[in-house]
Amino acid sequence: MSVTSRYKDAWEGFWSEAPGEPGAVFWDAEPALTAGPHLAVYEPHVMDPGLTLVDLGCGNGTQTRFLADRFPQVLGVDLSAAAIELARQQDKQSETRFREIDAVDGAMVAQLHAELGDTNVYMRGVLHQCDAQDRQPLADSIATLVGERGRAFVVELAEAAGQHLRTLAQASSGPPPKLQPVFRHGIQPGVVADADVAEFFRRAGLTVLASGELPLTTTEYAPDGSRIELPSKWLVLGRDG
Repeated sequence: MSVTSRYKDAWEGFWSEAPGEPGAVFWDAEPALTAGPHLAVYEPHVMDPGLTLVDLGCGNGTQTRFLADRFPQVLGVDLSAAAIELARQQDKQSETRFREIDAVDGAMVAQLHAELGDTNVYMRGVLHQCDAQDRQPLADSIATLVGERGRAFVVELAEAAGQHLRTLAQASSGPPPKLQPVFRHGIQPGVVADADVAEFFRRAGLTVLASGELPLTTTEYAPDGSRIELPSKWLVLGRDG
């Protein structure tokens, strides 16, 4: 199966309109505030850092380029052609690779695994806004990519974050400027129940090796000038403990 056309069209529209400058996208905060804290809890569990690291749902590649400083081989993948084009344009050093991949397409993912072998996976905020029918296939795809030796790091917005974002969107003044395109394109963040996230991966055959909570820093600010941070939950996943 492939990802729903509604979902793909939503992201293609979003990334086609997204500005190219750093920090213009709501969740595109500096890697030191995003991927950096994630690596601190992820790297101790990585068995083989020499495996290719797949940044799944890489968007414009900001975090991918940061990850390339920590892993010898990094591949950023996204279902949006517009996102991949933007990532390639911004990859001035040509240190990383980017590819258009539908991670819900099991055959496409199996082909990628056949090419790369087992991989480590970094996925930030993808499952929580997928259409319902795409969530289990996405978890299954991560299990395929990880294989026997890889480790996956998955961080997703908590349910409370989704409620907070919807409250911001319904404010009398309207949602913050950088959040407006998200809802305008029909993207619904934070709609997965907290308890369901780990269950998708257990059904895919992966073990939760570690878990915790971290604030997910955004590029937007509240009226009082404070940076908007959203509650998120992270998992490290693999085939065994």
